[in-house]
Amino acid sequence: MGAETLLKDIENCRNEMVDLAAKTSLSNQRVVDISTKLDHLLNKYYHVSSKKPVLY
Repeated sequence: MGAETLLKDIENCRNEMVDLAAKTSLSNQRVVDISTKLDHLLNKYYHVSSKKPVLY
């Protein structure tokens, strides 16, 4: 997955999380799940952009 694709996915995930949190709450399980997904995407982007291997 390339850096540009990851940036788009990060932005989409962030928007989804913010929209859902505005409609429900920050502690809603779906918001927490999306936040976790966003964390993973951000970690992948960091590794891709710094050219370090991702260890999963």
